[in-house]
Amino acid sequence: MAADKRAARLGVLALVGMLLFGLVGARLWFLQTVEQESLQAQVNQTKLRTVPLLPERGRIFDAEGRILADNDRVLTVGVDWEIIRSKTYRTEIFRRLSGWVNVPIGDMEARYQSGIYSPFLPMPVAEDVDERTATAIEERVEDLPGVSILEQSRRVYPYAPIASHVVGYMGRITAETKEKYQGEGYYLNERVGQFGIESSMESELHGKWGSVTYEVDNANRIVREVERIPPINGNDVQLTIDLDQQQFAEQALETQLKRRQLATATNPKDPETNFTELVFPDYPRDVPYKAPAGSVVVENYQNGQIIALASYPTFDNRWFEADLGNGKFEQLFPSVDANGDPIDPDQSILVNRAIQGRYNLGSTFKPFTAFAALDTGLMGVNDYYKDEGSYRMESVEKDKCNSGLVRCVYRNATCSGTGRPCVYGSVDVETALAVSSDSFFYRIGELIMTTNDYQPVLQEEVRKFGFGQDPGIALPFAFDGTVPDAALKADYAKRGVITEAEGSGYFTGDNVQLAIGQGLLSASPLQLAMGYSTIASKGFLMKPEIIKAVWQPGVPDSATPGYADLSAAKLAEPANLTGEVVRQIPMPEATWQEIDNGLHRVITGPGTTSDYYHSTTGEKLFYYYPDSAIPLSGKTGTAQGAGNYPWNDSSAFAAYSRDPSRPYTVSAYLEKAGYGSQAAAPVVKCMFLQMSGLATTDPVRLSDPLDTRSNLPAQPREIPDPSCYNGRFDGGGLIE
Repeated sequence: MAADKRAARLGVLALVGMLLFGLVGARLWFLQTVEQESLQAQVNQTKLRTVPLLPERGRIFDAEGRILADNDRVLTVGVDWEIIRSKTYRTEIFRRLSGWVNVPIGDMEARYQSGIYSPFLPMPVAEDVDERTATAIEERVEDLPGVSILEQSRRVYPYAPIASHVVGYMGRITAETKEKYQGEGYYLNERVGQFGIESSMESELHGKWGSVTYEVDNANRIVREVERIPPINGNDVQLTIDLDQQQFAEQALETQLKRRQLATATNPKDPETNFTELVFPDYPRDVPYKAPAGSVVVENYQNGQIIALASYPTFDNRWFEADLGNGKFEQLFPSVDANGDPIDPDQSILVNRAIQGRYNLGSTFKPFTAFAALDTGLMGVNDYYKDEGSYRMESVEKDKCNSGLVRCVYRNATCSGTGRPCVYGSVDVETALAVSSDSFFYRIGELIMTTNDYQPVLQEEVRKFGFGQDPGIALPFAFDGTVPDAALKADYAKRGVITEAEGSGYFTGDNVQLAIGQGLLSASPLQLAMGYSTIASKGFLMKPEIIKAVWQPGVPDSATPGYADLSAAKLAEPANLTGEVVRQIPMPEATWQEIDNGLHRVITGPGTTSDYYHSTTGEKLFYYYPDSAIPLSGKTGTAQGAGNYPWNDSSAFAAYSRDPSRPYTVSAYLEKAGYGSQAAAPVVKCMFLQMSGLATTDPVRLSDPLDTRSNLPAQPREIPDPSCYNGRFDGGGLIE
């Protein structure tokens, strides 16, 4: 019996064994036949490593071919993600690398945890390592598994800080833009344009990634190259900006702002006290101008090309490629003050005020009001109005005016000789522009509304010149501006900008303020230049162009250092050198001539002789303007500041050439710097003297190395010869 049981158990074991061997054999057959291809693919995949190839970023040139943005080769130490998944391995690799690349282990760990680096590329632990260090690391591959040396590029700006607001800078993809760039096929650790042309032309400059696939062994060493797809480099972009004019504009702007900081505004005497007490008793008789910021725009009014676009305070865009630590970046570009409060907006550096400034335009807006009056038939070129120093609104009942609930009386600016509102006597459109008669334009503001059934006629007319609209320039963050109407006031009231009572409607008094460029009107200096260019061209509103051409990759360098050889370049897309007309405004010759004559008299005189001679607002400044210089028509403007304090008044001036062979428009806006004729107008005058070849200029030179020990965003720069600011400049320097 016992033998039989043993035999039965052996039989069962034999059967089980046969079944197991059968299953193993079946599995082997299945793997070797049915799944052979898929398994072989997995094996091959583990032996292959695909490395993306970074395209070379396109370069940026000025109008003459100067290289504004270029690329330098740099070496980066990267670590394979698979090697450092384990905390133990990661810490050990970081420890071994730390001494070689002089980066603390904690900083490497922070990079690993940040989530901003692409999982498809080695994680960079140190950029811009020297050749000696890179070679030493490569020789120790057995001690540093997964570590590789990557060839990358760094952006360089050979002429910095000139045009930094225009060219812009680069930075890493942020958490806010991560989804956008990933959707466009970017890798997370790429640097992308953050400001200026670097940002607005990112897609043209970037190019397309390539890749190389290697077969590697178990130690991650390359056995052979399997496939290579070369990258497509980015296109080169040429700007309309000319560094000769750009540098001079930046120098003229900065120098004049610093000069105005040494000037003072007078705290006026109060007429209610028979001129015995100060209007603002909490302030001294003379208060210094703050003059913290400003901008200059130079445009070719025939094709809309922007020749210069200066903004101050400025910065050196090389800081964004420097290796800054210990809070240095926050010192250079602070967002909060010493108390942790947001910094004074006047001190904001990373703002291009030429396109982002939101300003009242003051009297520089009057030509557009004049056009509206002439275009709608409200006035003719031979109609006169007697300016007695103030204007009383006609559409408001006298009892309501006398109650003090509604402002009905608007006065002219104060004449320095009398301390009272200026009286200009009988004036037409031409003379009103020349002497800047506020009362004349107050009247237009009221009548153009009341005679048109309170419809927004003035708004419709001035919008023709581009106000309140996207200017269309190929730069990021350009301000649309505002032309006040009922909808804007209601929106401002909803947001708490103005009171509910103020936002309950658009009133005649609002239109009176709009007529002289005050109230809720806002525009950028670029929009001001566009408007004056439209007058200069007799009604053609041009799209502002800052891109002159887009070239195929690889434009060679010229034999002249700092220049590209554009003669060897090929266009990537057709260049539009004639510009784009946004709209053509019908402008009869008589209308244009009346406005142009008034703006020309601002420069040349004469003024009026009502009670005594009143010079025009620019006559004294341009008294010795050389006959050989570009002939001008222009207009001053003073925008009232906060609290109606005179020292908060901002200065504006815009002018255009009357010579079609030199078709330039220049606008300047200097914040909290005083009267238009005192601050902004001298800057515009200097610009036209420079473009006439009569003002001393510095040659444009390649930059010295960036001083990373400095605590200034940009080194101070001054105009070579400040005599062009003075009224008695004769082209040869200061007379008095």
